[in-house]
Amino acid sequence: MRTLWLSLFLSAALGAIPNQSLAGETRAAQILDRFEHANQWRDHVMIAAHRAGSMQAGKTLYAENSLAAVEGSIAIGAEIVEVDVRRAKDGEFVIMHDSWLDRTTTCKGEVVNYTLAELKKCRLVIEGTGAVTNETVSTLREMLLTTRDRILINLDNKLEVTDLPGMVAEARDLGMADQVIVKENLWNRQRIDAASAALARAGGGFQFMPILADDAVHDAAFADEVDKAFAPRAIE
Repeated sequence: MRTLWLSLFLSAALGAIPNQSLAGETRAAQILDRFEHANQWRDHVMIAAHRAGSMQAGKTLYAENSLAAVEGSIAIGAEIVEVDVRRAKDGEFVIMHDSWLDRTTTCKGEVVNYTLAELKKCRLVIEGTGAVTNETVSTLREMLLTTRDRILINLDNKLEVTDLPGMVAEARDLGMADQVIVKENLWNRQRIDAASAALARAGGGFQFMPILADDAVHDAAFADEVDKAFAPRAIE
């Protein structure tokens, strides 16, 4: 089991990370090999961009969870982008951290009260500067298409655990389930069982990263219980 820490900051040292793939191999496949065979890459630190990597070198350059942030993270050599998944009123998976739109967009109110068409009128805002971008709220599919074959994508489920299979299904439909890492908060045996059932319904061929809820887990033995249940390659 290997612990992967997701950081808001992407080190300038990322420029030293190899960005070239072997002939016929996508960059995502090369990154996945490092993720799955960590013991063969002991001297390599895998870098993940939190909320798509809106911050670089301590400065907010992009709107969080934006396609622009993903492009920026890929450009400087990040290997994983982490994004947050919610649903619009009409059921479409969309990329948004908060349940409310107020902090990161030009719209007000809860995400779940907007249809996708309405969310597409909400422009993303760069936090701190207040700058309004030309980018609107992305769907999960749009985000997956942007990352496909270029970088691994870590999906932070802000919905119910039962929504995980639907997220994996979208990636599978695009032929990139193996490039997806889904994660879920765990804090007791019931949550482990619920996640296990959801992952079984989702089928195989993707990665699962449990989140040990630090405000609820106080027994180190629980980490061993999670490890036995899922044998994950990474834990947050």
